[in-house]
Amino acid sequence: MVLLVVGYYSRGVLIISFIASLAFGATAVATLTSLGGSSPLIYTFFAALLLTAVAARPRIWRDLGTAFGSMRPLWVLCCLLLYAIAGAWLFPRLFAGQTTVFVQAKLRGGVVEAALEPVSANISQAGYFVLGGLTTIGLSILLLKAQRINEVRRGFFLWVILHTAMGLMDLLGKLAGMGDVLEPIRTASYAMLTNASESGFFRIAGAFSEASGFGASSLTCLAFTYTYWRKTGAALALWLSVLLFLLLLLSTSSTAYGGLVLLSIPVAISLLLSIAKGRLNSDELLILGCLVAIAFAVLAIELYDSRTFDPVVDLIESTVINKGSSSSGQERGYWNIKSLQSFADTSGLGVGLGSSRASSWPIAVLSQLGVIGMLSLVTLVVVLARGMGKLGVWVDPETNAIVSSVRASALASLVSGSLVSGSADPGMIFFISLAVVIACRTRARHNRATAARAGISSLPAWRWAPRRSAKGMHGRPVFSG
Repeated sequence: MVLLVVGYYSRGVLIISFIASLAFGATAVATLTSLGGSSPLIYTFFAALLLTAVAARPRIWRDLGTAFGSMRPLWVLCCLLLYAIAGAWLFPRLFAGQTTVFVQAKLRGGVVEAALEPVSANISQAGYFVLGGLTTIGLSILLLKAQRINEVRRGFFLWVILHTAMGLMDLLGKLAGMGDVLEPIRTASYAMLTNASESGFFRIAGAFSEASGFGASSLTCLAFTYTYWRKTGAALALWLSVLLFLLLLLSTSSTAYGGLVLLSIPVAISLLLSIAKGRLNSDELLILGCLVAIAFAVLAIELYDSRTFDPVVDLIESTVINKGSSSSGQERGYWNIKSLQSFADTSGLGVGLGSSRASSWPIAVLSQLGVIGMLSLVTLVVVLARGMGKLGVWVDPETNAIVSSVRASALASLVSGSLVSGSADPGMIFFISLAVVIACRTRARHNRATAARAGISSLPAWRWAPRRSAKGMHGRPVFSG
């Protein structure tokens, strides 16, 4: 209810409250005992609310025609959804007993190896996957109006602020000896590993059930704020990036550390290219200055007392260096091996969405959705990774910055998912970002075509296209920037 009120006063109740609800990673709407105790998180309620509002539009069929007529990736998405639904029902029955998979134990908890058969996760995970796909379609329709893109920006910033605030609350509560201060909002039927520690450091879980989930979400948030800051220079995005970076370092999550290293590679390449060209801007100088200051501070502390960083070294060894040789790392590695084996045992068709558990998103896609599902998802990932491309000049700079930021956020979520995710579902951030990219590219193409008809080719459309009312002309979606 609070999120709906905030969304209302932010002039975007549906989109803003929906995106902001993603910050609550362990707060459930209800527990479905008929589906093995599955507990849908609160974002599913807001997603359903958004889809209901889109379906209730008086011109919904015209809107759907416009969307599918101008957004070809939506056809790929629909084919993927149909294949996922059919596979979740058919493949566990077709290949029953012909391969072994890892599934959640019904009675004693944990993950166990068992012969392939239909399980409740086939329904629940297929439901999450379909909800994400339908959200892409519904959000794409809404974003055909140029004004809606600012609601996406406000929603992402509210999500990041809530995530950061709850991470700080969790950390400060543990430092003050108060334990898990966010326990009242953890209503999901997950195993809550919120009071754990690693090498003497408290593990930050934020609003999630464990540090791994918090670390993965923090990476996604950091990618958004950092990209938005580099594109716009916004002070809010800069300070949020600093706080998220510090929380990542303190999270003790191997997912966070591994993902941070991978995401730092393109940043480092960009800085090196700027240095080689001698074209460092103020933002890049600030980053380099901070890195140099940190390096000198670490060196000075090390020279003063060489034992100061011993706990940090122990933490890095336990969470990163020795992670693969730990019992948990070996177990997850075995999950991936068996998942690849099940892919081969089903002749590349897959065991069905929700039938198995892996420890890496690409491997989960292969084992559950097979070759057809993998190729469909790769197509959508390529669309997302391309972003605006050369069409970026045909939308206003703010829209281009938002698209780049949500695109970076989704790609970061796929990076963290590739390290730990056990499901083929790429996550709601992926589906939201895909809708943003598809809709904004469609608007940009429309602006370019309008400019060509008007005989204007030297100026981007956003510099001259007239602004229209929120309802558009003749009740049709507004494409202009």
